[in-house]
Amino acid sequence: MLDRPNLIYYYDGSFEGLMCCVFESYIKNELPVTILLNDKSQMTLFMSKEIETDSKNALRVIKSIPSKMGKTAFDFIKRAFLTCLIDKEINILLFMRLGYKHGSKIMSMLSNDVVNTLFKAVTHLDKESHLFKGFIRFSAFKDGLVSEIEPKNYVLPLLIEHFANRYPEEHFLIHDKTHNMALIYEPYKASILPVENMKLPCLTEEEKHFRKLWTHYYKTVEIEGRHNPKCRMTHMPKRYWRYLTEFQTY
Repeated sequence: MLDRPNLIYYYDGSFEGLMCCVFESYIKNELPVTILLNDKSQMTLFMSKEIETDSKNALRVIKSIPSKMGKTAFDFIKRAFLTCLIDKEINILLFMRLGYKHGSKIMSMLSNDVVNTLFKAVTHLDKESHLFKGFIRFSAFKDGLVSEIEPKNYVLPLLIEHFANRYPEEHFLIHDKTHNMALIYEPYKASILPVENMKLPCLTEEEKHFRKLWTHYYKTVEIEGRHNPKCRMTHMPKRYWRYLTEFQTY
């Protein structure tokens, strides 16, 4: 019988670390109350256990997912980890326990609260990443193209293929200010790295000129009689406007 102790798992925040939490849960036949990031400042009345990231244990769990639940479930779990869902870790653990029990059928069990919760979170992630493929605006600096975004979800891994295909010969950087991460691309090579206190240099006069041209073009092509701010906010939520060149003044 599964043990339900008043226990909290702490992990390092990586996908491999979470897989080690899944491994620990099965090895010890226990289900934690929740899974949190390592943070010595957190106070709790529950017992706690720090789960170390072991690449061998993580790999065992990772290999088991497609063989037990199917590749679709594996891709779903990886995307669920990128979401901004509160308590996503414990929900992923619960989802995987269901997946090991029911196999590939887990992907159609939408009436289950855990499955439904993760599906909604992944849908939000997919929609946000899709919007950023159209809403990202690059600025030209000496060493390449740079853009800043503030997503709710961790969308950078889902943007690599789109922008690498769009600018295969360029050098570009997309700075995720929410998660302090940066997607750095040079021809045919992409990486995502942590960044802190990143500040962009001042805009060049040439860049300011092109921004003014783009803003002028945006205003010129608008059909004045069809101006509909409410419709625009529906298709282009206001939280994205801060980094859209056409909405700035120069």
